[in-house]
Amino acid sequence: MHPTVVAVIPARGGSKGVPAKNLAAVGGVPLVARAVRECRAARLVTDVVVSTDDAGIAAAARGAGAIVIRRPGEIAGDTATSEAAVRHAMDAYEQEQGRPVDAVLLVQCTSPFLVREDIDAVAAAVVEGGADSALTVAPFHGFVWRDAEPDDPADPEAPEATGGFGVNHDKSFRPRRQDRPQDLLETGAAYAMDAAGFRISGHRFFGRTELVRTDPARVLEIDDPHDLARARALAPLLDASPPSTPCRGYPQASRALPTRDDIDAVVLDFDGTQTDDRVLIDADGRETVAVHRGDGLGIAALRKAELHLLILSTEQNPVVAARARKLKVPVLHGIDRKDLALKQWCEEAGVQPERVLYVGNDVNDLPCFDLVGWPVAVASAHDAVRGAARAVTATPGGSGAIREIAGWLLGPSL
Repeated sequence: MHPTVVAVIPARGGSKGVPAKNLAAVGGVPLVARAVRECRAARLVTDVVVSTDDAGIAAAARGAGAIVIRRPGEIAGDTATSEAAVRHAMDAYEQEQGRPVDAVLLVQCTSPFLVREDIDAVAAAVVEGGADSALTVAPFHGFVWRDAEPDDPADPEAPEATGGFGVNHDKSFRPRRQDRPQDLLETGAAYAMDAAGFRISGHRFFGRTELVRTDPARVLEIDDPHDLARARALAPLLDASPPSTPCRGYPQASRALPTRDDIDAVVLDFDGTQTDDRVLIDADGRETVAVHRGDGLGIAALRKAELHLLILSTEQNPVVAARARKLKVPVLHGIDRKDLALKQWCEEAGVQPERVLYVGNDVNDLPCFDLVGWPVAVASAHDAVRGAARAVTATPGGSGAIREIAGWLLGPSL
């Protein structure tokens, strides 16, 4: 019988450094969905569990194929440990699935470039190699320094000395890299533990701990907005090898962004997608909104490419109809059930829903997301919408997000 290996991804909603961090998109995919995707693709992983207290993260995790376990508030605060989340997830999984866990993995979705090979490697160290615990590490060749305090017993110099001292070296002797012992940096990305041993020890490092070396180029933990910006810049390079297992069950999810070959129709929400979601009201009660000229150019290019286009809006507002006339795009507005209207439109237009790209920003767009092959959220969308999207723009609604999507489909030179 194969061992039951459960990958647990802790993903709470209360991030301080980067708000809604676990739903932030890297390479067009929310961080939590990236982690689920790689865990599901690992050979030895039986099930993937996301432990969260956040509805948006839960929606994204389910969409990516994970089992979601709601984390209690007492282990979801700033001081809660990952070990507490893993223990709770193990207990809940065993109760719900009716089978014991043999090995448990702790996978951090804030390491966006973790790959399935590394997940399998830490799992194999435990279930096949006999280790009690394992973690990913990367070769590290730097000299580490620390500020010294007066009378610091760690300071190798006189007690009165202040300033920096070498942690992994003697500052009076600088050996060449090849003459120094190889240091290994804990990546923080993936850990594996024998389940029984983990329950007894209460922490992730016990017994014989195996070190699994990984590619240092992929080591990046997202703790602040600068880390997120770096990850987004690196994604086109490090995501060059597409995953083999689809995310959200989509047939072509191995690509982060769609192309013209994937799409027959583009359906656009209006407020918050083609606008910044603000409404200006004059003294007579007339409403005005701001739109982006770049979006108009993008929509014109999509129309020229002979894609089916539709504006679909809940609001019954003359400005929506006026904008649609300007863009020469059909419009359905004042719609209570956008999903039913979209389904009927697809039937009448002869378009397969799986070849529709739908752009939205708020929770009333989620039913439409479930109908189409390419649900896309603008960068300023609600957390739950970004989490449920297959791709997320880098541009907020009303600031050229539709032009950006047109660039995905038709190339950046349009």
